[in-house]
Amino acid sequence: MKLGDRRKRRRFLARAFGALAAASLAGCQKLSTSSWFPKVLDSAEPLNEAMAKLVGRRAMAQEFTPADLSPSFRSNGTAMPDTDAYRALLAAGFDQWRLVVDGLVAKPLSYSLDELRALPSRTQITRHDCVEGWSAIGKWRGARLSAILAQAAPKPNARYVVVHCADPMEEDGTGLYYESIDLDDANHEQTILAYDLNDAPLPVANGAPARLRVERQLGYKHAKYVMRLELVESFAALRGGRGGYWEDQGYQWYAGI
Repeated sequence: MKLGDRRKRRRFLARAFGALAAASLAGCQKLSTSSWFPKVLDSAEPLNEAMAKLVGRRAMAQEFTPADLSPSFRSNGTAMPDTDAYRALLAAGFDQWRLVVDGLVAKPLSYSLDELRALPSRTQITRHDCVEGWSAIGKWRGARLSAILAQAAPKPNARYVVVHCADPMEEDGTGLYYESIDLDDANHEQTILAYDLNDAPLPVANGAPARLRVERQLGYKHAKYVMRLELVESFAALRGGRGGYWEDQGYQWYAGI
């Protein structure tokens, strides 16, 4: 498949999901509880996976120039985690924040924000495609996830990286947001934990102090407010067993190409 065809297909998927989302005033949450929308998402997953095998998992997402940057980069999902713990981290300028790396690794790790910034990094200008029907181009800088994994030394049976976040998804403060990607995507050149957006520290609304950027997938895979990376062999021990908060509501697990 040609690069232009892949770009058109990704835009089509985002716009198609966006058109469906636009039909609901409550957006993603209401759609996820409907009887028909999860079936639409599930039906696309086998096609996505087949396309990924066809073009190869190392293929790059399109990158842009500074002239292409969007005037603003809107927030998707949570704009401010509603927990005392997160507010305390923010008040201290994230000096007390730690990224924990554990699970099926030989060397469990913990990084401060300064230590994360000292890791091998990558800067990229890419387009974020949201299932709610909007896109934006932003300049991201962050630590290569492959560099973090290299230091942690995944065990042979590790297959997925589960990204645990600070934002609660339930009214009682439980059910923290989480996502997951496999080790192929985790080691992709464009997969980073971003701490800068458009040459400035990542704003709270966009996921401060760090968010996942997995550029060949749709927006809900780009988890914000990252706190912990857990390497696992399967999703069996996770809440819904499907690999992510929205996946537990019926969204497809592999959401890109």
